[in-house]
Amino acid sequence: CTMSESKPLVNGSGSAADAENLRRLKAYQPYAFFVTFGGYFMSHFSRKCYSTVKQQLQASAGFSALILSSMDTVFMSTYAAGNIISGKLGDTFSPTVVLAIGLFGSGFCLFLINVALWFDFHGMNILLGNIFILLVYAVFGFFQSTGGPVGTAVMGNWFCDKASVKNRGLIFGFWTCHQYCGDITAALCTAWVLGIGLPYWWALLIPALTNFGWSFITARLIADPADVGIITPEVKIRHEKMEAKRKEMAEAGETMEADTGPSAITYTAALAIPMVAQYAFAFGFFKLINYVLFFWLPYFLGKAFDPVTANLIAALYSVGMMPGGIIVGYVSDLFGGRRATVISVFMGVLIVFLGIFSQYSEKLPATALLVMLGCMGILVGGPNNIITSAVAADLASHPTVRGNNKSLGTVTGLINGCGSITASIGLLAVGPLQDAFGWGSVWIFLIVCAFTGTALLSPKIYEELKPSAETTSISV
Repeated sequence: CTMSESKPLVNGSGSAADAENLRRLKAYQPYAFFVTFGGYFMSHFSRKCYSTVKQQLQASAGFSALILSSMDTVFMSTYAAGNIISGKLGDTFSPTVVLAIGLFGSGFCLFLINVALWFDFHGMNILLGNIFILLVYAVFGFFQSTGGPVGTAVMGNWFCDKASVKNRGLIFGFWTCHQYCGDITAALCTAWVLGIGLPYWWALLIPALTNFGWSFITARLIADPADVGIITPEVKIRHEKMEAKRKEMAEAGETMEADTGPSAITYTAALAIPMVAQYAFAFGFFKLINYVLFFWLPYFLGKAFDPVTANLIAALYSVGMMPGGIIVGYVSDLFGGRRATVISVFMGVLIVFLGIFSQYSEKLPATALLVMLGCMGILVGGPNNIITSAVAADLASHPTVRGNNKSLGTVTGLINGCGSITASIGLLAVGPLQDAFGWGSVWIFLIVCAFTGTALLSPKIYEELKPSAETTSISV
């Protein structure tokens, strides 16, 4: 590489070419943020809508509690496997095409569920109706899995300049609000549909149509600055490593093939990156907490409130999750990327709230539930947001892989996939626990999950609090 190529792409320094690259990079960042934000928003809008009409599916469509629980488990199982596969696909093929296919497929699956409701498949034959719904929801999980790992990879491609890396936690904290905006919109959409007297299946049809539309917008997004000739720090590092390897081979009398860009990292190499496996296992327990609340809050609240009120109260949990990611991101940036320590503090406070819920959740008035669910949303959302975005980007930027491989999609997919596997297994316990011992036992179950996940991060927490001489300025 040339001397100009080896210079860092930083704000306010470098050659004229560097300044032009930075200008073009910064100019496209807002649009990349907007489209990827919108894509994951649509994913969660379509995913959450089902849980907001669980009572209607049980009362009007004849779905049993077992089928509703099985839908959760089937979705989480295929979503988990899909995350691992989708991350690799996003690193191997065009990320925006993978995202667009995921959005279109999600919309199509929701449309098929509507078809089953319109023609009363369940009424024609209970067994075949159940099988059809479970199969469609299994495929739905695969399509839904594209949003997290692949969207994060596209964001990582564009937000790679020095200022963006320094504020990575804050940027991704704002970006991860997409999922909670989608959750809130789904709850409000369902409340609106039921409130004006429309058939409940409109709450499934509306997100199906919006997913179709956003898939076409996503397909036109530029996935990587290098695709339009913008030289980023990642490209420069690859050029430097390629040049060093070329010289080494030339000295040995060998020739080197032309640089065709970085290859996708293997699963084995991704797991070998320091802390990837630990974060993946810890995230599993944090994700289980989120998904128990995600899937079951409307059902739990529906026992004491009418469907419209229950969905509005449940929306406060998602509202709280948005500032959670921003707070964790900002604070961890402020303290040099010490994200595990910030996560542990949030989990400690969450355990206190869950302890209160285990004793009084079924006695609390609506106002107290609103406040507590908002706070719990902050405490759960912060760690979940930051691990699958800023932490994953930190891990994928490790010196052992940077410039050699495309790794962010695969790393994010592994973390999210492992978390989803744990969550899908853990969700099986919710129905039996609340049937046998009441909702207090479910909250105690979540306390154990919060403690276990935090304990898995304890070596990293100790490292951040007692850094060695080798510790980098941004810890992962």
